[in-house]
Amino acid sequence: MEYVTAVPHSRSEAGEPARSGRRSLAVALLFGALGAAVALLASRQRWAEGTATVAGGAFPLTARGSDVTGVPAALAIVGLAALVAVFAVRRAGRLLVSGLLALSGAGIAAAALLGASDGSALDDKAAEASGDTSATVDALSHTGWPYVAAAGGVLILVAGLLALRYGRLWPAMSGRYERGTGAGRPRRAPKPVDPDRPEDIWKALDRGEDPTGA
Repeated sequence: MEYVTAVPHSRSEAGEPARSGRRSLAVALLFGALGAAVALLASRQRWAEGTATVAGGAFPLTARGSDVTGVPAALAIVGLAALVAVFAVRRAGRLLVSGLLALSGAGIAAAALLGASDGSALDDKAAEASGDTSATVDALSHTGWPYVAAAGGVLILVAGLLALRYGRLWPAMSGRYERGTGAGRPRRAPKPVDPDRPEDIWKALDRGEDPTGA
């Protein structure tokens, strides 16, 4: 009669959460950092272009992502800060920071998609170039960079969702960084004062001690 032991199976089940935590941590770090970099890069690129009529001629105009909306770049920085802060907090604090990370990614994607067809930035430039506040841009066209920024936001969103799901399995900063460096260390007794050495007398006075030993 054969007996089947459950020990290997138990070890496998015990190690599965740790492996899931390591994999999710690596993916979240990669997606979060890459998404923030992509969103920042895309916000500096040309999102729209067109022409304005100035002195009877066509004047070319372009608008970068930062001209259309500053939300993606700002939230990318917030997302990076939240990604780092995930490891500095625990329990409820980690959930809150993970939620902030996810919301940052969602906000980047939403703002980029809304700006993909926005021509108000070029209209403002057309009014400034022509001197006519009612002027609008002609031959308006858009590039694919807003969608690149939205993709970066999606990456940050995935990183935040992973942090919400698996953040409890991720490591935190060591407790020794949360305490003073001198905590728990016994204080060394001061050296005896040598009356023939003036520097010892001054050090004793600085410590509030009587250098004469009286």
